[in-house]
Amino acid sequence: MDILTPQLTADGSLTFFSSTFQEAFHSHHGGKQEAESKFVMPCRVGAWAKTGHVRILDICFGLGYNSAAALTEIWRVNPDCQVELRGLELNWDVPQQAIAQGGLGRWPAEIQEIISGLVTHLDYQGTNLQARLLIGDARQTSQHLITDHWPADVIFLDPFSPPHCPQLWTVEFLKQISQLLAPRGYLATYSAAAAVRAALQLAGLRVGSTPPVGRKSPGTLARWLNADLPLLTPAEQAHLQTKAAIPYRDPGLDATATDIIHTRQQEQCQSSLISTSQWRREWHISNSK
Repeated sequence: MDILTPQLTADGSLTFFSSTFQEAFHSHHGGKQEAESKFVMPCRVGAWAKTGHVRILDICFGLGYNSAAALTEIWRVNPDCQVELRGLELNWDVPQQAIAQGGLGRWPAEIQEIISGLVTHLDYQGTNLQARLLIGDARQTSQHLITDHWPADVIFLDPFSPPHCPQLWTVEFLKQISQLLAPRGYLATYSAAAAVRAALQLAGLRVGSTPPVGRKSPGTLARWLNADLPLLTPAEQAHLQTKAAIPYRDPGLDATATDIIHTRQQEQCQSSLISTSQWRREWHISNSK
């Protein structure tokens, strides 16, 4: 059983520390800030709102912050925008506890009511919103969306970090998720790990950096198109030629975290690519970055 310990972040929003993943759901700098700056802004959610219709896929729904931030921004820009929202979450207890402890208190009352209804009933149908929350392993639940031919304009990819949850950062899973990204869509994640970026590229997507928010490292934005995609720096491009960029693999989309990590470590040991430490020396990058 995952024990969720409440923690207050610097912007006043609540987060949890997960005993299972040994990691907090958000940076200590701020859960609300992260949702807005790492996900909503890079994906140009406000611009999508102006089109009058937007589809959002929130992978690892968690406390519901990314969805809450997106809906708030969409209806601020265009109160009449029609939204289709799908959330994927492994542990139903997480958003339920977030609501019970007032975690959504930093958002408007209307948004709190919507997220609360969605979490309680796993479905919400409103005038401008059709939303569903799918509970279970995202490797399986995402397949239902593929079967339904449900392309997303915006994808928020927000699992725990690769060392703690490698299952949702593998080449195979990201290839599956890429099938759900609309031709002009955006996928955003807080991770700038070389293995994640390499996996996104192997899925056929182009990648760029998003500005650091709270953390020292940037995030990542991925698209099918080069347009509106911040370029990787030369150092970041070089990092994709190191052992760190060897991606996580899960051919059957059913492997354990331990097995996925072990397979990658074996591949790294056999690789002739340079190490991250050597890359840091060549680019004069300190370990604190």
